[in-house]
Amino acid sequence: MAYSSEAKQRGYIPPQNDEEKLLMKRVTEWVHQVEYSDRPRCTSFLSDREQALAVSALQKCKWTEYVFSGGYDAAERKLLCIYSGEKPEEPFPARCLNIEVLQKDKTLSHRDYLGALLSLGIKRECVGDILVTEDGAQCFVLEKQSGLVLEELSSVGRCHVHVSYAQTESVSAPAGREFTVSLASMRLDALLAEMIHTSRSNAVQLIRGGAVEINHIPSTKPHEPVYEGDTFSVRGYGKFRLQKIGEQSRKGRTFVSYLQY
Repeated sequence: MAYSSEAKQRGYIPPQNDEEKLLMKRVTEWVHQVEYSDRPRCTSFLSDREQALAVSALQKCKWTEYVFSGGYDAAERKLLCIYSGEKPEEPFPARCLNIEVLQKDKTLSHRDYLGALLSLGIKRECVGDILVTEDGAQCFVLEKQSGLVLEELSSVGRCHVHVSYAQTESVSAPAGREFTVSLASMRLDALLAEMIHTSRSNAVQLIRGGAVEINHIPSTKPHEPVYEGDTFSVRGYGKFRLQKIGEQSRKGRTFVSYLQY
């Protein structure tokens, strides 16, 4: 299957369920509130999928005065600030926290840190990106929840930790490891087999078993086409991003580059 430059990007995917439809409805309501009150309105943290839906709702309202911010360049989870007139000077009502591990009994993962935060009673939408470092992690939390984390979070994965406020200038996105492979077809099962180093039949089983999400949307179709910019979450294997779809070899295989986080 040949890929033209126009076909390399995935198009807009409309709401897939009632929850996504409700998000778009709420964004429309927030626009009306801002238009009426002339006061900016900031959301909680949105995933990249939710951001795409929010932009679609804003476009339907023909509203152009908004900004996304995740606290640092290349943030994945972001707050949406809708405003009228002059752009707010501080459209980011969240704080960056540094979680320092005091004893390293084991290697802590993103899931460990997220679980520890949620165990405090904080909702998922109140937590932004969590960047795991050698000494712990840096995470973004809504400002109204940051004090709770500062006072109550004392352990992560049975490891004692110390939490303090951090400057966003010190935050940088994880680079990830980049790989280049060639694919016989631009299908999910073919790419997944390469990314997790397994057979195509095993990749098919994972997909049909509901272990794979593309851009936060579950995918159970092994033959689903993949596009530049797609993000893949694979249960038990981590997260990947398809960076580039390149040229084809003489044998018709397509060269692609992906990142593994």
